[in-house]
Amino acid sequence: MGFWVLIFLGTVQGLCEFLPISSSGHLVLFAKLFGVKDSLFVSIILHCATLLAVVIVFRKDLWRMIKHPLSDEVIKLALATICTCLLAIILMPFVKDSFEGKMLPIAFALSACILYVCEKVSKGRQGNPLTTGHCFGIGLAQGIALLPGLSRSGTTIATGVMLGADKKECAKFSFLLSIPTILGSLLLEVAKLSSSGGGFSGSVSGLLLGCIIAFVIGIGSIKFMMKLTEKTNFKWFALYLAIMSIVSVIVL
Repeated sequence: MGFWVLIFLGTVQGLCEFLPISSSGHLVLFAKLFGVKDSLFVSIILHCATLLAVVIVFRKDLWRMIKHPLSDEVIKLALATICTCLLAIILMPFVKDSFEGKMLPIAFALSACILYVCEKVSKGRQGNPLTTGHCFGIGLAQGIALLPGLSRSGTTIATGVMLGADKKECAKFSFLLSIPTILGSLLLEVAKLSSSGGGFSGSVSGLLLGCIIAFVIGIGSIKFMMKLTEKTNFKWFALYLAIMSIVSVIVL
């Protein structure tokens, strides 16, 4: 796997992870274009870089939760994470196969539909504070959104908003919820590589620099998305995803 290809993928990850357009879907699409192997491993490692960006941006919130481990916020995140894990276990064989790219056009199209419906349903409606019920739904949505092409941030935020929660609160909760999910994915992938005796066949320096780029761009993307949720609706992202669905049919 070439040095510059990994740099490019790191840039894509940083730009796409926190926008509701599916970074994993874009990574799979470009991995196919460039003939990249180990696409699942590369995707997880680059997601860890943007995970660190979440930790940096929300460090005060995380520190508060560490000091108060039984707080309402921690319980809600734990509930959502459990829901995600249970669904992920059920869907895991399908998720692994989906990284071959066969489901990408459908997943992009479905993600576009979710964002469009969310915008129609929530238009002119005042959002409410996040409840346990909202978090349960968001956790299940994140489990489904493990499929590349189905935006994790878009699906979780849209689900929370359609259930009646405030869009900005949903965005923040979605970003925090990515931390245990990505860490769990990393541990599973490392365990798999250890048991199989395999390793990464690409440029290690390229992957490292790609991670640094994804981290730096990711910080800016989080701050941009948090402001964007207050001012912009999802219809333009839905349109973009519909176009990507068509593009992926042509490419794949």
